[in-house]
Amino acid sequence: MADMKLGAGGRLKRQKAWRRGHVAEYLAAAFLMLKGYRILAIRHRTKLGEIDIVARKGDLAVFVEVKARRGEQEAIDAVSFSAQRRIRGASDLWLARQPDFARLSQRYDIVAILPGRWPRHFPDAF
Repeated sequence: MADMKLGAGGRLKRQKAWRRGHVAEYLAAAFLMLKGYRILAIRHRTKLGEIDIVARKGDLAVFVEVKARRGEQEAIDAVSFSAQRRIRGASDLWLARQPDFARLSQRYDIVAILPGRWPRHFPDAF
């Protein structure tokens, strides 16, 4: 129904944004691997929401929100409190399924994908 209201231009815009988001997630995952993280999941879905990237470094589980924006501050500001709550809830479900759950520490990061620049990693962003 919404597609009919948006028309072809709106659908195309949404498809481009969806594609840009997926490319940004893969770039962020590659960047994190270069930094020594092991990527466990990309776009991990739970009943409480989606986590863009689940990574691990030793006993640290890192839940990463990826934002493709023009500037660093725009990327950070784009992760709303409701998004943070959703990610925390989804991460709790992911952690509960891990056999070594009791050993794991957790952290919530943001990776900003900026045009023409290296990705910017903000550890412990929220």
